[in-house]
Amino acid sequence: VFAFESLIITIAFLALLAVKVWALVDALTRPTEAYLATGKLTKQGWLIILALALITSLLWRSPLGLFSIVGTVAAFVYLLDVRPALVSATRRR
Repeated sequence: VFAFESLIITIAFLALLAVKVWALVDALTRPTEAYLATGKLTKQGWLIILALALITSLLWRSPLGLFSIVGTVAAFVYLLDVRPALVSATRRR
């Protein structure tokens, strides 16, 4: 029973870690001007938030911990709100 629970937690941790890495890499590749054009938080602000989310996930490996949940929410906000606006801003050029 504990082995199955451990497996599920490990899979959840890895999946959420992948989301955070994807968000950070995507934020790194977007031009700074796109952040300014969309009126969202600056590129530097998002990079700090997403890097801290990734670092805290690596330090505390529980997917149900407070830092993990906050970091996951930040990554999903970036991917579902900021990223589409950045894509739209860069496509117009």
